[in-house]
Amino acid sequence: MAVHGESLPVNSPRPSDSADLAEFGYKQQLERSLGSFSSFASGFSYISIMTGVFQLFFFGFGSGGPAFIWTWPLVFLGQLAVALCFAEMAGQYPLAGSVYQWSKQIARPVTSWFAGWIMIIGAVVTAAAVAVAYQIILPQVWSGFQVIGGAADIGATSTPGGAKNAIVLALGLVVFTTVINIVGVKVMAKINNFGVAVELGGIILLIIALAVHIRRGPQVVFETSGSGSGHSLGYLGAFMVASLMSAYVFYGFDTAGSLAEETVEPRRHAPRAILRAITAAFVVGGLLMLVGMMAVGNIHAKELSVSGMPYLLKSTLGNTLGDVFLVCSAIAITVCCLAVQTAAIRMIFAMARDGRLPFRNSIAKVSPRSKTPIAPALITGVLTIVVLLINIGNQRAFFVLTSTAIILFYIPYLLVTAPMLLRRLRGQWPGPDHGPFFRMGRFGIVVNAFAVLYGIAMTVNLLWPRGAVYGTDHWYFQWGAVLTTALIVIVGGVMLLVRRAWTAAPAGPVSSAVAEETV
Repeated sequence: MAVHGESLPVNSPRPSDSADLAEFGYKQQLERSLGSFSSFASGFSYISIMTGVFQLFFFGFGSGGPAFIWTWPLVFLGQLAVALCFAEMAGQYPLAGSVYQWSKQIARPVTSWFAGWIMIIGAVVTAAAVAVAYQIILPQVWSGFQVIGGAADIGATSTPGGAKNAIVLALGLVVFTTVINIVGVKVMAKINNFGVAVELGGIILLIIALAVHIRRGPQVVFETSGSGSGHSLGYLGAFMVASLMSAYVFYGFDTAGSLAEETVEPRRHAPRAILRAITAAFVVGGLLMLVGMMAVGNIHAKELSVSGMPYLLKSTLGNTLGDVFLVCSAIAITVCCLAVQTAAIRMIFAMARDGRLPFRNSIAKVSPRSKTPIAPALITGVLTIVVLLINIGNQRAFFVLTSTAIILFYIPYLLVTAPMLLRRLRGQWPGPDHGPFFRMGRFGIVVNAFAVLYGIAMTVNLLWPRGAVYGTDHWYFQWGAVLTTALIVIVGGVMLLVRRAWTAAPAGPVSSAVAEETV
């Protein structure tokens, strides 16, 4: 394609992209400069193997023994079904806001409101949960990062000193990501791309390094270490608890769709980015855990259930090489938090632009200099800091934060996949206006149904107030995820009732599917 006789660079915006956006009633305000790798990187960095696996391997291993690794492919299959549904949506509706926008196109306004509202709060909580992961990594690289507490608190989030220090380190990270998101998407993308390159390279080298030290065969994945004792359902109960580790990692892949208005040729790049991100995470994450358990010296070491992956690396590879990979993990945590906040910013911007949030004119305003919505960046930064400060010094807060963050994504995901399934059953999806983009064809209804069933089952599993996850010392921690989720839904409902103006018709025309009766 050429303009005035000159070829456009590969990652420069095409006039057709802006015209495509205009058909939805929106003006091109955000800077469209992201290419295919940046689109993939946004989803992969949100999933972030070196964040999720390093942060929660100890929980999965401690809850289900080495056999917990079987939760990895099971959760992947469930989320892959969701990702396939999202890929269809991303190709059809290349708009900022992902889940909110997709739900808006196929469901009632109240459904899309809750999808966006819950997703925003979920992203804020996720950013806080991700930022807390610094505590597991940085103090083990250098004790100077343990500002609060002593040697017993290094790398721990379950001790009073460790819990407080986790908040201190997290606050610094959130301030950094907020500043970067204010500066602009180009800087954000460069940092994110660098972080993802480091993470992918680091994981591959780490897998190779661990493979050199293999001590046992792959049959280790059938060991349960007696973790089923104490559960009314035996090992099944332990396995369901351990599955929370995998569930925590496999979400956020929709971010590639959320940055659609800043991506060149989003109808082509976004669907592929979503599927590539979740598939790459599955492959490298699974290999890392498998080879790690085959290589660690003592598979029954109690440290594996306390420190987890950092202990596994240092005890197997030595302190120096172990620290190198921990630094890679710290970089991955940084770009993961950055991606989480970026996605939240686009969600707030999209909802405000449609008149669905208070002070919508101020919130939806895009800086003419940075081409970035400044107000949403500040809002997400401040809210994340508030969440961290509320939980300072609470050892159990780490698990409540983590589980609540996952729940607040599974529910909005269902608010897309469930209406989508109803439309398939009615013969309304894909519609006659569905373009030549990603389509599942005749397998669509089976995949979609599986995505819905999986989403419901995992949401129930996550909400289950078990002492094995939240502890039994205080009832409000044990019921923390349930109460927090209920409160967020209630507040969203009150906001919807008090200000019906926020649910007015979107700024631009909606697909003909919305005109039909939906749920």
